[in-house]
Amino acid sequence: MNEFIDRSDRYISRELSWLDFNARVLDEAACTANPLLERLKFIAIFSSNLDEFFMVRIAGLRQLVQLGKDAPDPAGVRPEEQLALLRTRLEKLLHRQQKLLNSLLAELEKQDIRLRRPHELPEAARKELKRFFQVQILPVLTPLAVDPSHPFPILNSGAIELAVSMKPADRQDTVFAFVEVPEVLPRFIAVRDEQPGKTFVLLEELIMDNLEGLFSGCSIQEFFPFRITRDMDFSVEEEGVEDLLAQIEKKLLQRRQREPIRLEMPRSVPAGELYNWLCGEFQLSPQFRYRTSVPLHLKQFFELAAKAERPDLLEPAWPPIMPPEFAAGGSVFDALSAHEQILIAPPFHAFSPIIRLLEEAADDPDVLAIKQTLYRVSGNSPVVHALQRAARNGKQVTVIVELKARFDEGNNIQWARRLEESGAHVVYGISNLKIHCKALLIVRREDGYIRRYLHLATGNYNDKTAAQYTDLGIMTCDPDLCFDVANLFNVMTGYSAPPQRWRKIAAAPFDLRQRVLELIDREARLSTPERPGRIIAKMNSLSDTEVIDHLHKAAAAHVRIDLIVRGICCLKPGPADGNIRVISIVDRYLEHSRVFYFQNGGEEEFYLSSADWMYRNLSRRIELMFPVESPKIRKILFDLLRMQLKDEEKGRRLMSSGRYTRKLPEHHTPARSQAGSYRYFRNLATEAAGTGENILKVFAAPETDSPHTSPQA
Repeated sequence: MNEFIDRSDRYISRELSWLDFNARVLDEAACTANPLLERLKFIAIFSSNLDEFFMVRIAGLRQLVQLGKDAPDPAGVRPEEQLALLRTRLEKLLHRQQKLLNSLLAELEKQDIRLRRPHELPEAARKELKRFFQVQILPVLTPLAVDPSHPFPILNSGAIELAVSMKPADRQDTVFAFVEVPEVLPRFIAVRDEQPGKTFVLLEELIMDNLEGLFSGCSIQEFFPFRITRDMDFSVEEEGVEDLLAQIEKKLLQRRQREPIRLEMPRSVPAGELYNWLCGEFQLSPQFRYRTSVPLHLKQFFELAAKAERPDLLEPAWPPIMPPEFAAGGSVFDALSAHEQILIAPPFHAFSPIIRLLEEAADDPDVLAIKQTLYRVSGNSPVVHALQRAARNGKQVTVIVELKARFDEGNNIQWARRLEESGAHVVYGISNLKIHCKALLIVRREDGYIRRYLHLATGNYNDKTAAQYTDLGIMTCDPDLCFDVANLFNVMTGYSAPPQRWRKIAAAPFDLRQRVLELIDREARLSTPERPGRIIAKMNSLSDTEVIDHLHKAAAAHVRIDLIVRGICCLKPGPADGNIRVISIVDRYLEHSRVFYFQNGGEEEFYLSSADWMYRNLSRRIELMFPVESPKIRKILFDLLRMQLKDEEKGRRLMSSGRYTRKLPEHHTPARSQAGSYRYFRNLATEAAGTGENILKVFAAPETDSPHTSPQA
């Protein structure tokens, strides 16, 4: 990585940029074009994102301060300064979140969906709730006393806890206790109160209304809910570790004991004896304490959106479309043999062709081997089930499971063990590198010859996130791509060195960084004022300083650069730099694909990749970038990029000030790129079946508007 150079006019601090991204998520909760319950979901997403931000990024900054490491980031901001700036911005965002939630709850009440406290209910409903508490909730609760014989317990990160102070009948002094609000129970409890619609009570409110059942014989003095967030980031010193699986399991067990990084509680809690005792026990400075005027743990409001059972307050479903190549059914292998490359674009496309490919391979007697990387998989993964079946059927199954996928470590360990039990060869990553590439390679015997089938993608083999994240992938039999990926698997599973040059792919940490820089620099070299170069790069995050420097140099050489960056973007467009445009799109699906277009003097090139342009992706992970050579798919990719660049509804532009524009339309518009993308794929499918309009002509530019002259907004 480059040595530090203070260029605050070119860089934005990573953590501040991430917080701006989460502010854009919160904007969606304020956008009245979104249905009411969708807006509530964005409140929950904002809160879920913020939890992880504290557990990892805030915790990391605090560690730097505690260790006395005060070096500034590329934007010139030191860790202690970043913490102060983040606190200021967080207070404003949290105030806005709370105001928005209260507004949404008032709107929901008009729709006969309401939250009530137990004491606000009619007597009959309250009695029924009390019976429900005694039968369904009380047996699950465990009060935890704190005294000389009961040390301060290890409280779970993220769980809602009740702090209680009381005086037992046989003692004069005050004692303290905790009650955890169990996450195995529903947070929102439906109440029959003879009102139209639905009424809910929060689980913690019901428990607090019945505390005497937990502490009989005690005089309860104070009680209130609170929540701690712990520093959950950990690293494993892998050199010399004989059993990486055991080491990570040990680290996971230690997470419960890591230091708190945030303390949340209601604003109404007085600074009395219980509050002072609790703050003293956690020893968190005021900088890491937060008061709220709304319920804690707003991530769980996803549950309310589901329990409301009001489809009229949700966005209409966009049923996944079957890619035209698979619409007629039949063998996936036959479909792949008949096409150069097949595009799979979940969630607009169904994820099922990937499952079908694995299931066919598991049962096909001609399939000899399956090799796959798994980074994040769902809890009951059909991908893993198919791999297990293949192994039981005698196939040579090799699965590379990345144990270090943050917050999915436990899930990945569970599936890795089940795969091993089925007879699969499981490789637990590579020392000091995360395996983040997404690849599936199938080896099949056909007419006495060996043929390989390949799927490469920008996203995970996770059937759940495939319904929520926009990703792109290709299926192909391309011999050169298959050859490269087979060699990459040999590098990941054995001691093979990477080739000096791959046939088609680029892979981190070997040559991907250099390849990206070469592509940017080539665009600058070919660019002239009369015929400027063109780069369109779509990714999740952009923070690598070396890449940013090369982009600025390319812009100075007249290259017109459009960056579609959903989250962190540390590149700051200069006020006089009209050649770089940065937009971020936040909508119902999480934008997760990585697509790269280079004009290349008219010989255009398209790439898909698992890697963002971040230092960790280019230097500390196994990542993959691969070309898209099918003219049909290249056109589809360019049409999708153009739709996103023209998104005047959900696209926010990064200004030279380092802040983003805010757009809160009252109604959805035709410029909304995700809705346009869904219509695009739907019409491609119906057109292929002979019943749709020519969607390629609808979204294509005029003949004179080639990619390198496409307009900038």
